[in-house]
Amino acid sequence: MTMIRTTLLNAIAVVVKMLTLLGLNKFLAIYVGPSGYAAIGQLQNAVQIITTVSSGAINSGVVKYTAEYKGDHLREVVLWQTATKLTGFASLILAIAMALFHKQLSQLFFGSDEFATVFLWFAVGVVFFSFNALFLAILNGKKEIIAYVIANIAGSLLSLGVTLLLTREFGLYGALTALVTYQSVSFVVTAVLVTRRAWFRWGAFIGRIDKRVALNLGRFALMAVTSAICIPMVQILIRYHLIESFGNEAAGYWEAMTRLSGAYLLMITTTLGVYYLPRLSELENGPELKREILDGLKIIVPITLFGCGCVFVLRDFVIGLLFSRDFAPMEVLFAGQLIGDVLKIVSWIVAYVMLSKAMLKLFVFTEIASCAALYLLTLVLTDYFGLQGASWAYALSYLLYALAMYLLVYRRLVAPPTQVLRKEVQ
Repeated sequence: MTMIRTTLLNAIAVVVKMLTLLGLNKFLAIYVGPSGYAAIGQLQNAVQIITTVSSGAINSGVVKYTAEYKGDHLREVVLWQTATKLTGFASLILAIAMALFHKQLSQLFFGSDEFATVFLWFAVGVVFFSFNALFLAILNGKKEIIAYVIANIAGSLLSLGVTLLLTREFGLYGALTALVTYQSVSFVVTAVLVTRRAWFRWGAFIGRIDKRVALNLGRFALMAVTSAICIPMVQILIRYHLIESFGNEAAGYWEAMTRLSGAYLLMITTTLGVYYLPRLSELENGPELKREILDGLKIIVPITLFGCGCVFVLRDFVIGLLFSRDFAPMEVLFAGQLIGDVLKIVSWIVAYVMLSKAMLKLFVFTEIASCAALYLLTLVLTDYFGLQGASWAYALSYLLYALAMYLLVYRRLVAPPTQVLRKEVQ
């Protein structure tokens, strides 16, 4: 399946998700305000960490190896049986841990036990969260794009409905509860879609753990855990810093800008995940990988530049339409954030090579280094430039990350069959 076709099919789900996110942004802006946004951001980061660990952090590996093993049903079965067992064990342990330490988790992320019961709800639903993500990874790896799109649309609509209902009835507590429960409902839709595929057999998911497959998935688990811990934790630290330096509302403006960025980049970031990871996993040598990267840059970067340019020109209108006039001060964040978003997409196109080829050491090193750079730059630039320094720190950190991707990954693809890459995965 070509990038264009994948993008067009995926665009349907992305448009629905984007409209859902933008609608929720407006709804939450009215109901919880800037300070409520900061609390939602804290919980979102907690969800990122917990769901990655609860899934065994293996879903990128499931996408890669499902794509790589296409046509070899026996290897697929061994992969899926191992992935199912790992996901089940990890999610069950996390569910028990959250139930036991729900008050401590509330203290950690919110500074009080006011929202402790949110983590009890999360403990109930985390197993469904994890298997929903696993089934989506299998659909992605099998290139069942239509089923993948339907599952994502269902998830978006369910998140909208659950969040609107619970927020209207219970305010901020309802919004937080919706955030940790809606994917449990989405699991039902995803499971129905998977069980109706011609290749589906219950026996393909019930069996023993294969040690070799588990070790292979372990590489992806380490990469996923690195991202799942580093990125949310640096966002939490930045949010704490902004609250201490400028107050809860300022942190809310930064959170709103971050959420807006994630919404308008959905078309690009989801296409990278849906098309690029399976595609790069199939390619066997450096020149082919380099050609695929160049093709992606030619298509994706101009689209990103155009989209970010439109958002910047219309930033006053966007704030009023998607949030409220209470969020007007976030205008100072747009320039740095949008420049950073373009650099982020450029660097991610190259960075997917590390993920697809399980370049564990390089991935972990660059991920930790980029997150540390973002935090340190935020401390320095906000001291000099105030709140807007946070957005310029974001832009500068992705400039450094893009340069690292060029020097450490892209330049190494000039070699004939992936000799360098093979060294990483052996």
